Amino acid sequence: MATAGPMATPTDADILTLTQWLSPAYPVGGFAYSHGLEAAIDRGTVANSQETEAWISDVLENGSGWNDALFVVAAFNALDKDELINVDVTARAFCATSERLIETDLLGQAFGNVTKGVWELDLGQFTYPVSIGRAARLQNLPLLLTTKMFLQAFASNLVACATRLVPLGQTDAQRLIRQLTPLCSQIAERAQKASLDELSSTTFLADIASMKHETQYSRIFRT
Repeated sequence: MATAGPMATPTDADILTLTQWLSPAYPVGGFAYSHGLEAAIDRGTVANSQETEAWISDVLENGSGWNDALFVVAAFNALDKDELINVDVTARAFCATSERLIETDLLGQAFGNVTKGVWELDLGQFTYPVSIGRAARLQNLPLLLTTKMFLQAFASNLVACATRLVPLGQTDAQRLIRQLTPLCSQIAERAQKASLDELSSTTFLADIASMKHETQYSRIFRT
């Protein structure tokens, strides 16, 4: 079982730092990635608000969301560089498609570069969840809050994709984020007590959609 990081009480500064890091305004380019959702919408698999919620909930609970939460926790708790590298290698290995690997790699690079320039944190070149976990540790940010906000940002980005493509109304989109937020919290809390031995994914339709997106003729998003 994983050893959870320090259970620090969040301060206003902690919350504001994480809000900045995980905001759509933070220049990592998250808006360019749909995680395969664009292909699912293009094929009619996801066509309304209810189907969007079901799709994102499944990815959060049974796919990349759960796994990335474990990678955030493992990176935060890594005792040395070798352990951190092993976490990153595992994160790359669990990318089901080439586009998933591109997505997490480029997001991680962008986050590392910007955060180094602003906070002077040398994060290296890691995948996105590993970079987030490492940065949170170096800044002494609360691990649980970091994991919750990371998952909510991931879900919010997918909702933003669906808003453009389904399409969803702005109010429906915000309602959807509100409905997904408790699930983000539940997954984050479970991840604190889990280890990389509990990595798993059963989101086969999402994985297939990501594969299909690689050869999709007309598309807006990179993944």
